[in-house]
Amino acid sequence: MKTFEGWEWYRMEHYDVIIVGSGLAGLTAALELTTNGKKVLILEKEKVIGGRTSSWDEDGMVVESGFHRHIGYYKALPQVLKKVGVNIDAIVQWEENIDVRIKGKKDAITFGVSPIFGPLDMIKGILGNNDILSWKDKLSFLRFFTSGFLQYLKNPDALDQFNIRDYATKHNVSENALHYAVIPLSAGIFFLPPERYSAKVFFGLFFPAIPRFYRMRVGAYLGGMTELLARPIAQFVEFQNGVIKTGTKVLSLVFENEAVIGVILEEGSKIYAKDIILATHLGGTKEILKKHFIDHPSLENLFKLPTMPAVTIQMEFTKPVLPYDRTTFGPLTSLASFAEQSRSTFTHVQGRLSIILTPPEAFLNMESKDILKHVQKEARELGLDLETNLIDYRIVSRSDDFYSLEPNLDHLRPNQKTEIKGLTLAGDYTRQPYYATMEGAVVSGLKAANLILKKN
Repeated sequence: MKTFEGWEWYRMEHYDVIIVGSGLAGLTAALELTTNGKKVLILEKEKVIGGRTSSWDEDGMVVESGFHRHIGYYKALPQVLKKVGVNIDAIVQWEENIDVRIKGKKDAITFGVSPIFGPLDMIKGILGNNDILSWKDKLSFLRFFTSGFLQYLKNPDALDQFNIRDYATKHNVSENALHYAVIPLSAGIFFLPPERYSAKVFFGLFFPAIPRFYRMRVGAYLGGMTELLARPIAQFVEFQNGVIKTGTKVLSLVFENEAVIGVILEEGSKIYAKDIILATHLGGTKEILKKHFIDHPSLENLFKLPTMPAVTIQMEFTKPVLPYDRTTFGPLTSLASFAEQSRSTFTHVQGRLSIILTPPEAFLNMESKDILKHVQKEARELGLDLETNLIDYRIVSRSDDFYSLEPNLDHLRPNQKTEIKGLTLAGDYTRQPYYATMEGAVVSGLKAANLILKKN
């Protein structure tokens, strides 16, 4: 079959748009397209929907694809959820503070992160904690951020030449400010040490908070990600006659007459559509594209853009490990960021801790029991006992979950509109302003849908 014409086409399964991947990018695109009357099929290789924002039962323990937080300045994600009848305030437990635990000490230092909802806590955090951060340390941190934001306004690409440590050194950030303020905001959010974290990405992640500072705070989700985020969008898509198939892996694309006209499934069958949106993570997109397009000039940068892994350990206890559910950072250890979640996300258990590990590559080939021992040892250095009341644990490890946020790579992020007829890209690795975040995924999904709607 070489064209869409004739009886053979109408006998086959066909759609207006096939979306590969059921993460926030794919679901958002499907929502926009079905709302505008398009016949849409979503194909997801896993058994559950949600992609990097998914949750599932793994041998009797509920786990998530990672440790997630909702950032108050997000705009597109709350709007999408509102469209399907979900109020973000009903599914999030807001935090006005974050904790930083100090290696070798039992106590944590606390910083307020919400200038409107928690102004007194923010002032206390700035004026206090002087035994850890002197006024000189704080001023160096302030100069660092001010310079970074101004540079991001004037010439953001110049920032991509620096890693965070070098940029901090250039602006005379003290070692204390680096360890207890900069590193928690770098390794704690994207599990990369400051030597490997692009200054452009770092300041770009926080830059959207400036015009929306009044919305700034951190939110813990009140349940699993699939249940709270993915499923409501998926149900709305299905209500509008969209189709979602899980456990269905796409191997490659149907490419004929210089156009992408369908997908080839793992079992060999083909499904056809006028447009295809690849909304998987970067590693999955490369795998699907490589058969036909690995040498295509327009996708050269996409194939050059490296991926990076993510590893979390998720632990259950007979009682809470921490006195409250709050985002916490563990600088100078492998415990990049973590939180007690038994009062928020996982209320069905007495104690629950989810920990993002850094650097993730160090844990990819380790046995689970060895990861556990390593984490317990480093936790003791932060004043935490993760041994006495432990019931169960799981390691969630993914080798190519994110695109690399290291310096000199941002220019490789591809545009969503490709030069290949019938092919559109979506995902937080594409060229949109929110980098590797849930907000970025949603924005890319909206853009992908609009690209297709404009041409049809």
